[in-house]
Amino acid sequence: MRVEITVAKTQPLPAGAMEALSQELARRIDEQFPDSTHHVKVRYATANQLSVLGGNKESRDQISDILQQTWESADDWFITD
Repeated sequence: MRVEITVAKTQPLPAGAMEALSQELARRIDEQFPDSTHHVKVRYATANQLSVLGGNKESRDQISDILQQTWESADDWFITD
């Protein structure tokens, strides 16, 4: 399964946030889908978007929920220097 998240360029994130978000999402997705191989990519684009390739609608909904929870808990896992 391939998960691609794009973040709108108009909403710049702090330095290191893209890498940290990618790692945290990969960790959380691996917890929910331990038997599948997945690749998580986070990048800037013109709009916010979630794409799940190689998964069914249920998987996409679960990953959407994981993304929402990860974003809302950023204070817990994203440490700025």
